[in-house]
Amino acid sequence: MPLRDINDLEKLKKINAALVSRVERSMDQQGNAFSLFQTAISLENRVRNRTEELHATLRRLEQSNIDLSAAKENAELANLSKTRFLAAASHDVLQPLNAAHLSVSALAEVQTSDEGRKLVRQVERSLETMEDLLRTLLDISKLDAGVVQPEIGDVSLEALFSSLRSDFHPEAEKKGLILKFRPVNVAVRSDRTLLRRILQNILSNALRYTRSGGVLVGTRHRGDTIRIDVADTGCGIAEDQREAVFEEFHRGTATLADAGLAGGLGLGLAIVRRMAAALGHPVTFSSKVGRGTIFHIDVPIGLAAAEPATAVADLERPRGYGLFGTKVLLVENDADVLSAMTSLLERWQCLVRAATSTDDALDLLGDTDWMPDIVIADQHLDGGDLGTATIAEVRDYLGRPVPALIVTADGSEPVAKAARAAGIELMRKPLKPAQLRALLAHLLA
Repeated sequence: MPLRDINDLEKLKKINAALVSRVERSMDQQGNAFSLFQTAISLENRVRNRTEELHATLRRLEQSNIDLSAAKENAELANLSKTRFLAAASHDVLQPLNAAHLSVSALAEVQTSDEGRKLVRQVERSLETMEDLLRTLLDISKLDAGVVQPEIGDVSLEALFSSLRSDFHPEAEKKGLILKFRPVNVAVRSDRTLLRRILQNILSNALRYTRSGGVLVGTRHRGDTIRIDVADTGCGIAEDQREAVFEEFHRGTATLADAGLAGGLGLGLAIVRRMAAALGHPVTFSSKVGRGTIFHIDVPIGLAAAEPATAVADLERPRGYGLFGTKVLLVENDADVLSAMTSLLERWQCLVRAATSTDDALDLLGDTDWMPDIVIADQHLDGGDLGTATIAEVRDYLGRPVPALIVTADGSEPVAKAARAAGIELMRKPLKPAQLRALLAHLLA
């Protein structure tokens, strides 16, 4: 074959190879494009499915949020309804409980045997436990519902300590414990009632879990804050119980029977935490098992100088029980309470005239030979009458500010304010007869 033909053949082969290569590349590109097209379709379907699933999830989540919001609203309404129910029920329950307290006290005074006195004391303890539980459950309900609104003002710690000393000294003395309050002339910014309840519950726990030694209450300045310390020499709190002690119905891990202690309800520190949170007063403690516990309450320092505690101390220091011949105008619409109170006052040699309403009370004053030395009235009387108004009319009729006392199961602040504004003493039902007698003796002194 001629050389020229050979060269042409080689050229044709190269051209053919180039054409074949180009065709193959074109086919590969078409295959890749088709594959990419299929992949794109697949991805688009997956994105569409995921988008639909996401929309469905969002719709379910939105519905769940609506359901949760409705459930929350229903729970809040139920909580408020529970609070209102407990408040109303507590008034109805406290009335017969008050009558029981008074009747048992009168019964105690006619007992001549040791066995009879022992049984009366057992009944008294049961009534006191029932009262404590009822009041505590009501307090917890109000705090959880957020219906407790603190009234912040300057509170004299010396006056507060004097009041607490009067309350707890008999209990400490009975157990052979030392109870000391360090003098302090300072005022703090707080709600007096809530702060007092906080200290009451801490002191009650301290005395309950202390077998020997005692309890010391003092204060320390910390900048713009006063730290109130309540230190005891009791059984202490274990490290693993530091949070549990603030839970409802939690009691100390020490065996109460072995320690010779009376079991509490386990609600005291739960109340402390809630009240402290409502006031914004941090409560902490340090403790060593077997050596004791110190509770710390940090309270802002007051804006005004502390007032002397003389008036409070004098009020809570009985001046004697000379009630013989005291004329008492008793205004009470509950028949059982009226009967029990009359019986108790007559046991104290008082001369009692009883009424159930304002008109009844004024009718009893028509006898000019009988002038009451003191008026004791329930706040809520028959016909919508209020005890504070009844006392005001009696005072107006007599033309003098006769000593007066409101005795009520209504624990609301408006009642307390009305009594304070009228210069009327106030006691909550159920009454403790010893406290009633001491207050009457003070008012008549």
